[in-house]
Amino acid sequence: MSVCSGFAPIEPESAHLLILGTMPSVESLNQAFYYAHPRNAFWPIMAELLNRPLQTVEQKTQALQQAGILLWDVLAACQREGSLDSAIQSPQANDFTWIFKKHPHLKTVVFNGKSAEALFKRHVLKQQDLPKDLTFLSLPSTSPANARLSLQDKCLLWQEKLADLV
Repeated sequence: MSVCSGFAPIEPESAHLLILGTMPSVESLNQAFYYAHPRNAFWPIMAELLNRPLQTVEQKTQALQQAGILLWDVLAACQREGSLDSAIQSPQANDFTWIFKKHPHLKTVVFNGKSAEALFKRHVLKQQDLPKDLTFLSLPSTSPANARLSLQDKCLLWQEKLADLV
């Protein structure tokens, strides 16, 4: 069993939207950046939503910062073999009390998949001091493990929910 530690958030000065994954995949950990697996749909979806090319780490980071999108994971650390969320053991949540105090205009939390939502509910919601006026949205996982939806279907669902928020 490997110990996995997540990344610092991509954190704009004025964040209004928080997108949460679970924990970086093995490929993302190897490349030291969010959603680095070539078949993960996250960056193609963001490129469509933000209407700009997102090829490099710098372009991706800058686009989220300019759009006011804070990107992070529910977990700071866990034990896991491979990349599947179902393999996560000994989860340790990130400090969301801190992030919401630092970003008081942050009111919408978007979960990248049901696993992120479930981990947040189990390890964050009642354990940390969060604002009472948050809106939560759960969207289909962009992971290649979520093969029931095509890239186009994932993109359409994300656009439908987030078009007015970005």
